[in-house]
Amino acid sequence: MANVKVYNMEGNEVGSIELNDAVFGVKVNEHLMHMAVVSQLANKRQGTQSAKTRAEVRGGGRKPWKQKGTGHARQGSTRAPQWKGGGVVFAPKPRDYSFKMNRKEKTFAVKSALTSRVADNKIYVLDSLTLDEIKTKKMAGVLNNLKVDKALIVLSEKDEKVILSARNIPQVRTSLFNTINVYDILKYDSLVITKDAVAKIEEVYA
Repeated sequence: MANVKVYNMEGNEVGSIELNDAVFGVKVNEHLMHMAVVSQLANKRQGTQSAKTRAEVRGGGRKPWKQKGTGHARQGSTRAPQWKGGGVVFAPKPRDYSFKMNRKEKTFAVKSALTSRVADNKIYVLDSLTLDEIKTKKMAGVLNNLKVDKALIVLSEKDEKVILSARNIPQVRTSLFNTINVYDILKYDSLVITKDAVAKIEEVYA
């Protein structure tokens, strides 16, 4: 099992914790992580892009000039793609970009992402994360104590004071243990997670 340090909010080491290899020590599967990221980004796409083909553009019903004898190239319609105001070749139409992954694939992709953070020494476990008021400066101070900038903060339960205090810090995002995803874990350089959140993640994914 991987053994990582536990810090307090002042950035001081206060102990260590053993991470479950079934969650934080699996063999990293880059293909599944890639699929999970592509799936998440694809599922967010609205798919509402649309343009008109030559069959849908208004006008162009009459042949602009006779077929032969004018010196011009032959033309059948003023709404062909090469004309100004003409239709679009292979015009995009509304479509659904989403695709599904198997549940086991999603689970293993998350485990792989968590393992990669442990392997890179980019996981910071806090014994607790509580604020007595909503104050961005205090949240920024905690991150400065840990010497992290771009971070994903994972909580064991919803804490409005922490969430709202971190909301205005650039390149910082908060998440609950049951809403973590591969995209966020890989997007942010560091993973700041509370000790309670580690226990709940191991309970869910082990």
